[in-house]
Formats: sequence, structure tokens, C-alpha cells
Amino acid sequence: ICRLRRHHENLVTPSLLALFFCVFFFSKGVRASHTMAQTDAGRMEEFRSKINRVGAQKGIPPALIAAIISRESRAGNAIKNTGGWGDHGNGWGLMQVDVNPNGGNHTPEGAWDSEEHLRQATGILVHFIGRISTKFPNWSPEQKLKGGIAAYNMGDGNVHSYENVDDHTTGRDYSNDVAARAQWYRNHGGF
Repeated sequence: ICRLRRHHENLVTPSLLALFFCVFFFSKGVRASHTMAQTDAGRMEEFRSKINRVGAQKGIPPALIAAIISRESRAGNAIKNTGGWGDHGNGWGLMQVDVNPNGGNHTPEGAWDSEEHLRQATGILVHFIGRISTKFPNWSPEQKLKGGIAAYNMGDGNVHSYENVDDHTTGRDYSNDVAARAQWYRNHGGF
């Protein structure tokens, strides 16, 4: 991860993230995504300091981490009564790390709402951004970021083209939804 981060440390800059949001601002469902992010904002406050620390450590904007937490677990609301488990026992924690042997096959690290969990999950995101960057070297930085977000949900083997990046993601809108939520957290949530 350290080599990957150094190699791609300038891949996700605040200005790149802002451009990414602008490009996808008018995507289908943006208002709904903003509403869900806003609904989760109160619960997200509990994790703000952890999100900020992990974002700084991993070189990922905290708004993007918050957006994935919102999408994956509704800021913990969807998993608080299951001990942190979601997706029929296949996802762990706020960011729903894939523990399925036929999926990500990750071993959960830390409590479901811990900084250790956020570090693990954000490291997985960084890994996928790097994999997509290598797989599609001619993609723009914005496209690589969107592909990395989609791969976080479904694996990089399911990303075949930019035009169809969300075709195999949950709801067929994962990267667009996460981008819109991140936009809300950046502009209104103070991340």
C-alpha cells in the first residue's frame, strides 16, 4: 500500500475531486444521493475525526470516505443491530469490507466502527484506484477515480470500459452515487 500510495499520491487531489463532482453533478439521481448524504450527516459526525485521520494517512479526501460510509452502511444505521455485518454476512463495518471467499476474501480488521476498519477499507479503495490506473493508463484521472470507486464495489475485473463502469455495480449506479454523496459532504458536511 505504501508503494502504491507514493506512486499514486497525486492521483486524488482536492481539485481533481472537485472536477470529478462537476463532471458527474448532473448524473441521474444526484438529488436523491444528496438527500441520503444529508440524512446520514448527523450519524457521520460520530466518525468525523477518524475519517479525517484516515483520509490524511491514505491520501483520500475525507468526503469520499464519508460518501462510501453513507452508501455502504448509511453511516452505521443499517448495521448497528447486526454487530457490524451487512450484505447477508458478506460485508463488514462502516465501509462494508467484502469478506466473502468468492468476493474480496478480506479478513476484517478492527471493530466495525473503528479507525482500524476505516484504514483497511480505505486502503482497499486506494488499491483499486491503483489497479484501474494500471489497467486503463489512457483514462483521465477523473475516469480512473470513478473506475476505482466502482471496483471497490465489484472488483476491478468487472470494470471493462469507462462508458459502462457502473454496469456491474450494486444498483448500477455505485460510482455516480458515491461521487454525488461525496460532493454533498465536501460542500455541506464540512469534510
